[in-house]
Amino acid sequence: MPMPWFLLSLALGRSPVVLSLERLEGLQDAARCSPGLSCHLWDGDVVCLPGSIVSAPGPVLVPTSLQTELVRRCYQETDCDLCVRVAVHLAVHGHWEKPEDEEKLGRAADPEPEEPRNASLQAQVVLSFQAYPTARCVLLEVQVPAALVQPGQSVGSVVFDCFEAALGTEVQIWSYTQPRYQKELNLTRQLPDCRGLEVQDSIQSCRALPWLSVTADGDNVHLVLDVSEEQSFGLSLYWNQTGPQTIPLNQTDIVPCLCIQAWPLEPDSVRTSICPFTEDPRAHRNLWRAARLQLLPPRGWRLDAPCSLHAQATLCWQAPSRGPCQPLVPPLPRENVTVNMALEFPLLKGHPNLCVQVSSWEKMQLQLQECLWADSLGPLKDDMLLVEAGGPQDNRSFCALEPSGCTPLLSRASTRAARLGEQLLQDLHSGQCLQLWDDDLGALWACPMDKYIHQRWVLVWLACLLFAAALFLLFLLKKDHVKGWLRLLKEDIRAGAAATGRAALLLYSADDAGFERLVGALASALCQVPLRVAVDLWSRRELSAQGPLAWFHAQRRRTVQEGGLVVLIFSPGAVALCHEWLQDAGPAPGAHGPHDAFAASLSCVLPDFLQGRAPGRYVGAYFDGLLHADAVPALFRAVPVFSLPSQLPAFLGSLQGPRGPRPGRLGERAEQVARALQPALDSCLRTPGTAGMGRGMGPEAGDRT
Repeated sequence: MPMPWFLLSLALGRSPVVLSLERLEGLQDAARCSPGLSCHLWDGDVVCLPGSIVSAPGPVLVPTSLQTELVRRCYQETDCDLCVRVAVHLAVHGHWEKPEDEEKLGRAADPEPEEPRNASLQAQVVLSFQAYPTARCVLLEVQVPAALVQPGQSVGSVVFDCFEAALGTEVQIWSYTQPRYQKELNLTRQLPDCRGLEVQDSIQSCRALPWLSVTADGDNVHLVLDVSEEQSFGLSLYWNQTGPQTIPLNQTDIVPCLCIQAWPLEPDSVRTSICPFTEDPRAHRNLWRAARLQLLPPRGWRLDAPCSLHAQATLCWQAPSRGPCQPLVPPLPRENVTVNMALEFPLLKGHPNLCVQVSSWEKMQLQLQECLWADSLGPLKDDMLLVEAGGPQDNRSFCALEPSGCTPLLSRASTRAARLGEQLLQDLHSGQCLQLWDDDLGALWACPMDKYIHQRWVLVWLACLLFAAALFLLFLLKKDHVKGWLRLLKEDIRAGAAATGRAALLLYSADDAGFERLVGALASALCQVPLRVAVDLWSRRELSAQGPLAWFHAQRRRTVQEGGLVVLIFSPGAVALCHEWLQDAGPAPGAHGPHDAFAASLSCVLPDFLQGRAPGRYVGAYFDGLLHADAVPALFRAVPVFSLPSQLPAFLGSLQGPRGPRPGRLGERAEQVARALQPALDSCLRTPGTAGMGRGMGPEAGDRT
């Protein structure tokens, strides 16, 4: 069974410290001020009554900013409390007003009116402090000499020691003068807990607290608790989305919002918490694997996930068998995802081709997609989606959404929408199209294409009838010769139709250039069987344009819809990748080439096997001499796994299905494929280290899963 990558261990000793605090002796509060100022702290606390704002009669002192600093107030060597030191910065506010008679007659000769302008200033500064369950107000008298009185200039600061507060609490501080000449200053701070301070030996509640840390060792993550030998403690693992709760810790439960809390088993003890997986890439992958899009009829949807996801959602249009889903942005906007909440796009009508895409904001580029309303509205339809751009009634523009983009109607492009542009506009104006969405920006219309397909097929059927009549006439003229020829043709057509009716998608890990040539030889040989083969070797341009994951989604959807099979070709590199995913390590970003569809596809292939959807859709294969049969992970043995070329007849029979050719003809085709494979396989076996690597992937490798 997979090894869990989170283990619990206990350790004795001291955890690393972060911040050292200044030590204050004694119980008395104190105040001090900048050089040049004089200050005095009133005895005892005062009543906090800010009062109303009044006009300043002239220059006055007002507080301009607040600063805080954490210190320790100690009563004995090892008996201290956390204390908040507050510094209030002061400045001169306002100007002296000129007397009315001086404004009329000019400055008087007597210099006595200048004396108030050179006088010192005095202010009463109030500090209000709140931190549950404490509330205090103190009064500081500050005097500024006349030499420092300059309107609009800072004069210095006054420092108060200090307000006691509990670890980990939130404190709020206000400052104003009496009387009050402006809006009071306020400051809110979250105090750290014991883990962020060097107070374990001096604050009693921290000495009794278990200290937590998390360390990683390969696939294992250790939770370390530093406690004394005689101390009992409690431990809780909880989701901070839903509140504390004790949970079993499984490797799939490790998600970014998983937090850990510990506390001593004593009354009113302080608890410490950590959330160590917030930035862990494996936890984020687990979160996306656990996320589920759920249908909420008639047009609602919900994303269920244990944590919040930094993701956006939008509607997209999925045409049947025509590549990836095309986002409808614009005109529809992207919406931020709120998990575990019912959401609904502003649609007038639902349609089976409308799907929801949820994509990550992060660099991981993860994506979920569901055609949520397919169950209630039926299968995908071959409808054309028309996008109407907003504007005056006579100046509206229309384009049709196609794989190449939005094609303007009545254009000269060589696409289906351009050829049928006039007919589609007539259908729209005659009410044959369904309006899906409408607002000031424009509208979306779904126009059925069935009748145009039927018109095209009428000519095809007429040609077929004429051809059948000609064949019948030929049969009557040369009855004996035609009978034998038709008998042979019937067998070939029946076998060929069965073979060409099946599609095969080959997935492999590009271990080296020789192995890629071997896979290319197999794909070419299967095309001669014949089968319709898709392999990333032949789709490099599409892979570069779409990306490996989008390319695999489109090919897998097409193969499954057409009743084909996905072939997993196992090699030492492919087995190693499977083990990484099965052990929840996942491939490192950038560890594989930009065209490695196998690494990209495992995120979608594994759920099919884990949820029992693989039989009938997948088969496995490996090459003789390159891999041991027992090296194939046990999870993938739920489907047939063939050794090539020794089991080629059975392999081809599985690909061609029950309507394949008779056994004798199947054996001939197997021999043809074997002859095509052998040179490339011999080249791989002669490559230094390749055969040895295949023999090394023996039963013990397979047993890891």
